[in-house]
Amino acid sequence: MSNTFITIARFNYSSEAQIIKGRLEADGIKVYLSDEFTIDTDPLVSQAIGGVKLKVLAEQSEKAKEILESISKYSLNNEGKAINCPNCNSENVQLFSTINSVKSLFAFLASALFGLLPFYTKYEYKCESCKTQFNLK
Repeated sequence: MSNTFITIARFNYSSEAQIIKGRLEADGIKVYLSDEFTIDTDPLVSQAIGGVKLKVLAEQSEKAKEILESISKYSLNNEGKAINCPNCNSENVQLFSTINSVKSLFAFLASALFGLLPFYTKYEYKCESCKTQFNLK
């Protein structure tokens, strides 16, 4: 029996990886995270080192991939229901952060200059089907 771990997913932040790790471990899959402490120490290096790597035993990789595919990557509202696009009514909507105002630009520059986490970020939703960007308000 081989104890070889293979990477099946990558995440920008360790909190995302920890959630998926817990889900996989609940189904009896052995999970290992690499580079999580490096990124927790300095989140700005996440893109440079390829993010937090979620690794599973090679013989459990197919089952783990099936579980990952079953988890919805699209946004849900507070009641757990899918958010629909106001333009095309699609449920393929994702949350993303944007820099589209002077305030968010200065916050981004200050955080990059001083090595801090961004203290002001504006979030919007984007429909993957029709590319419409919108807020829920």
